[in-house]
Amino acid sequence: MTQPARDAGKGAAPAVPLRATASAAAREEQEHGLFEVRKKIYPRAVTGSFATWRWALVWFTQVIFYGLPWLAWNDRQAVLFDLAARKFYIFGLVFWPQDFIYLTLLLVTAAVSLFLFTAVAGRLWCGYACPQTVYTEIFLWIERLFEGDRNARTKLDGAPLTARKLGIKAGKHFAWVALSLWTGFTFVGYFTPIQVLGGEVLSLALGPWQMFWIFFYGFATYGNAGWMREQVCKYMCPYARFQGAMFDQDTLIIAYDRGRGEPRGARGKKADPKALGLGACVDCNICVQVCPTGIDIRDGLQYECIGCAACIDGCDQVMEKMGYPKGLIRYSTEHAMQEHAGAGGIVKRFIRPRTLVYAVILATVVVAGAVALWMRVPLKVDVIRDRGALVREVEDGELENVYRLQVMNATESAHRYRIAVEGINGIRVASDAVIEMAPASTRAFPIRIRVPGAATKGGSQKIVISVTAEDAADLQVREAAAFLSPRKDGR
Repeated sequence: MTQPARDAGKGAAPAVPLRATASAAAREEQEHGLFEVRKKIYPRAVTGSFATWRWALVWFTQVIFYGLPWLAWNDRQAVLFDLAARKFYIFGLVFWPQDFIYLTLLLVTAAVSLFLFTAVAGRLWCGYACPQTVYTEIFLWIERLFEGDRNARTKLDGAPLTARKLGIKAGKHFAWVALSLWTGFTFVGYFTPIQVLGGEVLSLALGPWQMFWIFFYGFATYGNAGWMREQVCKYMCPYARFQGAMFDQDTLIIAYDRGRGEPRGARGKKADPKALGLGACVDCNICVQVCPTGIDIRDGLQYECIGCAACIDGCDQVMEKMGYPKGLIRYSTEHAMQEHAGAGGIVKRFIRPRTLVYAVILATVVVAGAVALWMRVPLKVDVIRDRGALVREVEDGELENVYRLQVMNATESAHRYRIAVEGINGIRVASDAVIEMAPASTRAFPIRIRVPGAATKGGSQKIVISVTAEDAADLQVREAAAFLSPRKDGR
């Protein structure tokens, strides 16, 4: 009797085919991958040159964000996007919805800059200046103030709920909420004068839209930086997904030197790694513990890596304590790692066809935008014909057309403008030819233009209407229009 038969006789379970077992294991593994439960990451605090750079950029970006709305310029807020009045103030410039082209140029510049920067330096934007990274750093700093570093936070979360734990958690979340609401208040302060907004908050007289956006933006900050953190970078941000299309083997990335680090293993400080057959990596997992997205950079380049260099600082500290050279984990490129090239070899390959194309496009867009902004005339005029009466004959046999001028004074000074017309012999402005405009204002003016009947050829004739500031001759706009008159043949 065969062994399976003997087993069956003893009441053993029937044999399961190998193919069915493998299939079931594959399904289980797939379900695990699709529905993996998030494991909370407790990033360890780290110091070093790159950590200093990150905090310098945190301070730089937040001083600008929180401080800019309070900066005054020409007796107003320096940067204000007044949607109600359809005016956008950026220091000494006043933009209107008609200036949408400048926003387009700004967005194109930002997009091409991102392409160029990513092709050259990878995800440094994500690691140092992205708002998600910046606010996560701030929220983590607050969390450490209340709960301590990595081990203390892990222990606190695993401990049973006590009055002490509840007080610590409540204090942390109160600080998070306060910062989030202040962030929402500042954000709305770019669209409503922040001093007016502050008065409305203190007097509990906020409008529904201001209240909605303060709480909405505050909630987004609290949720993204306090709770979701690395989940935003890994699953919500599209940049992590399409960055691969902009990477090549000469893109700067954070790389682990496998040739120097492997095989990894623990050892004493005085031990000779060569005698033990080990590489420089002591397998301390510091690089994993300090990573804000919880990855192991020793597994190679991963889309979750945001290029923050926390692992470099952590590893360098361990190498320094062990007496080994720094740079086991470092900024490098795939080509440089393969060819064992230094910083000089990396920099030389920054200039390549891809980066040259991006640089030329970026330079063209920036120069075009700068020239357009430099040549921008802060006066806009639209000429609209009065359709109620196309042409009429008035005294002395003159023919009259009526127009409406929509004049926009985009400067922050009051001006007197003079209206003139040319194109036909004897043509003149029969109405008031001088108009006055308040700073950053728009008004509509009806004007009557007359031509001697004998001077017209009949039909439609081109004329030019000019509007010129009396105190600034270079502040002038010339707009083409058409003067209508009856045809000589009576048709």
